[in-house]
Amino acid sequence: MSDPKVVSMGRVSHAERRRATRAALVSACRETIRSGGEVSMPQLARAAGVAEATAYRYFPDLVSLVKEGLEGLWPAPVEALASVVDSVDVIERVDAACEFLLRRSHRFERAIRAVIADTVTRPEAGRTRPGFRFGLIALALTPLAGEVDTRRRKRVEELRDELAAVVGAEALFALTDLAGMDIDRAIGTLRRAARTLTAAALSDLG
Repeated sequence: MSDPKVVSMGRVSHAERRRATRAALVSACRETIRSGGEVSMPQLARAAGVAEATAYRYFPDLVSLVKEGLEGLWPAPVEALASVVDSVDVIERVDAACEFLLRRSHRFERAIRAVIADTVTRPEAGRTRPGFRFGLIALALTPLAGEVDTRRRKRVEELRDELAAVVGAEALFALTDLAGMDIDRAIGTLRRAARTLTAAALSDLG
């Protein structure tokens, strides 16, 4: 039997039904993320009007579905950092990237927590997780790109990796869950850490 929200009146081809089913799942996922609802494969399948088994035929796991849903809600790095895109102040750029990602992580907290939880027990799925932080960090560090000296280039790469550890939802949730911080204090703490790491690297680079 066809899924009720997928097939409209009239005859449609198998390919059209598949496209409609996939679109319904992504749309339901996106709306659930936006509204802060429960993010699980059973819930998203119900919201799309399909069976859970059907959802798994289109997306092998929750991570792949949420990743596609988030892509429609997450701007490109150049858009996210529009306020500092012309700045040559690396610390200012990193600070803006850190705040944007952490605020957006808080806004879509239930979805991001669901993705993290799903990959904790399946590390192999971690490779398919959304990696929004890396695009933001790369753009923030643009003024340092093009280093030809091996030592200096290595230090920039180290800074990129250090920032990836603090400019992320995992660090944010550790501070709110384990340290009991409110969201503003947690974000402020991580922004200071990101600025400190960046300042140290700039000092090393002379």
